[in-house]
Amino acid sequence: MQIRTLLAEAGGPTTVGEVVEQVTVGQPTVSAHLKVLADTGFVLVEPRGTARLHRVNEECVSCFPSATDVVMGRGVRSFAETVDKEAR
Repeated sequence: MQIRTLLAEAGGPTTVGEVVEQVTVGQPTVSAHLKVLADTGFVLVEPRGTARLHRVNEECVSCFPSATDVVMGRGVRSFAETVDKEAR
């Protein structure tokens, strides 16, 4: 199972340890992947005490085209277009 899928299905902020419990790789690998996801803005990180809670950045997800959009040849909307449409 992919880390981003775990975070999306978690329904709320998740610790590295909670992710490690559900994957077949160790904590250093999970932490490295979460760092990449956070650096790109796909995952948001919230420090809480000594822990860091991770969750999917919903604004980022809303910009992905659906499979239907791709198959039908519809253009992919930019983040700005997505925000503008939702503001209306």
